Amino acid sequence: MMALIPRYVRPMSSLALKLFPFLSWRDRITPLTLRADLLAGMVGALLVLPQAVAFATLAGMPPEYGLYGAMVPAVVGALWGSSSHLVSGPTNATSLMVFAMLGALATPFSQDYIQLVLTLNLMIGVIKLGLGVARLGALVNFISTTVIIGFTAGAGLLIIAAQLRNFFGLTLAQEPTFAGAMSTFFTHLADIDGWTAAVGAVTLAAALVSKRLLPRIPYMLTGMIAGSAFAYALDRSGVAKVATIGALPSAIPGLSLPDFSAGTWRMLAPAALALTLIGLTEAVSSARAVAARSGERIDGNQEFIGQGLANIAGAFTSSYPTSGSFNRTGANFEAGARTPLAAIFSAGFLLLILLFVSPLAAYLPLATMAALLFLVAWGLIDLALIRATVRASRSETLVLVVTFLATLSLQLEFAVLVGVLCSLLVYLNRTTHPAIHTVAPDPASPQRRFVSVTAQTVVECPQLALVRIDGSLFFGAVEHVHAALHRVRAATPARAHLLLIGSGINFVDVAGAELLVREAQAQQDRGGALYLCNLKPAVMRMLERGGYLDRLGRDKVFTTKHAAIEAIYSRLDSAICRLCPARIFVECQTLLPDGIARG
Repeated sequence: MMALIPRYVRPMSSLALKLFPFLSWRDRITPLTLRADLLAGMVGALLVLPQAVAFATLAGMPPEYGLYGAMVPAVVGALWGSSSHLVSGPTNATSLMVFAMLGALATPFSQDYIQLVLTLNLMIGVIKLGLGVARLGALVNFISTTVIIGFTAGAGLLIIAAQLRNFFGLTLAQEPTFAGAMSTFFTHLADIDGWTAAVGAVTLAAALVSKRLLPRIPYMLTGMIAGSAFAYALDRSGVAKVATIGALPSAIPGLSLPDFSAGTWRMLAPAALALTLIGLTEAVSSARAVAARSGERIDGNQEFIGQGLANIAGAFTSSYPTSGSFNRTGANFEAGARTPLAAIFSAGFLLLILLFVSPLAAYLPLATMAALLFLVAWGLIDLALIRATVRASRSETLVLVVTFLATLSLQLEFAVLVGVLCSLLVYLNRTTHPAIHTVAPDPASPQRRFVSVTAQTVVECPQLALVRIDGSLFFGAVEHVHAALHRVRAATPARAHLLLIGSGINFVDVAGAELLVREAQAQQDRGGALYLCNLKPAVMRMLERGGYLDRLGRDKVFTTKHAAIEAIYSRLDSAICRLCPARIFVECQTLLPDGIARG
């Protein structure tokens, strides 16, 4: 190991670092970090062992493919990614989507099915790599947190529905939808195998007790051992024989060859795109979540490249689609990992473990795997975040519910797209309807701070309307802003002057600038004028470049509200001012004392 520690580290060229990004952290390897990474890698291997088998079963793949997915892809993802803690391998959402999208194309666990999955893995890797090279890492930002919450909650219920038959020992056809799976299950309640269900119950109980009383031991591993031991005891005593997954063929990943035919690639394209989105979102969000705690900077584009290369490598080493795992990444960080070597050590330890224990997989009951997947599924349903979303925002709740229902009722690739589309529509609705407030000086404030107008607390000027716009003036918002300003004019026809407070306007395009010109003309037709104040520098530059400042009138654009009110006040009708009892502006008190006319 000490040979890994260089005596002198020469600076690398930018090209070398782009091709081999792992060279950038070679100088961080010390005896101290090696020890920490070895311990974290051992914890990671124990954690991924039961998960990889469970997730592969969920994906409709032989269990060894899940274990292989935690080896070569994990090493490649660690070497070519940007995170020191991200661990690649099988994940729950990816596994479920693989099964849901390919289960109708071939029989799960069959050779044809495995061939399709390997091909899908290669396609996903090519797409991820292409997106990373093209520096399109920001694409994952289009999948909002609310979409992920709704999708994962729906995925959790789908996992439970899919594993009911294995947990209760039922011989049922796999249904593609939640409603279909539950309907089939309830019509076969009389066929439940009690001993198989008992094995599943023992697995659940042992895992939950271990999670509570032995937090340092991977609870899924405890549940796996307890369930397998109970099933073995039942078999040896002659009480019952519970179905198992069977022995693993080899602990060492074998070479595999995907299908390169154009027809297969066209057929799998929608699934590949959907899994790319979900996989990249899982990986980048997992890396960023841990980076927020470690202070590390994550390069989204480099993570795209690392995940793409991991999938490509996995397609040729007997792995189904993998991604960055949130729980194993978090566990890797908590275990004290210091560099990406921890993920590499984890893959190595897993290989060593399998060399000794792979024959024991023949005693692993299907009911035990189903019970472990129940625990995984329950962990996907984040009730705290769901409650927080419902309390915080109606629009976000709508996105969550739509995504959740789409996940339960549609094919998963379309469910993700429905969630993204709904989220974008909510965003567009919000941006095209900027908040528009009629404001007035607060008489209780010595500085006359502007507050929203309410009939009980604030009196408005009879000649000047004050409106604050919080949002961008672009082509999508023009009609909404025009209608709002029209309502302001219609409510008080006598007010000929209008001051727009632009501190909340971040952006103005040509359509927005033309709207301001039209509104200025409308106010002029009423015998008054449109004034602007507190515009941001970027907005001022746009109006200047387009010649709109001259069309609006430079003398009607002010840097501050105080300057605007002071200038506008001198242009108001002094006769009306003398009769106004409110005198809401500071200028009303200083420039127009009682009984004294202006000028």
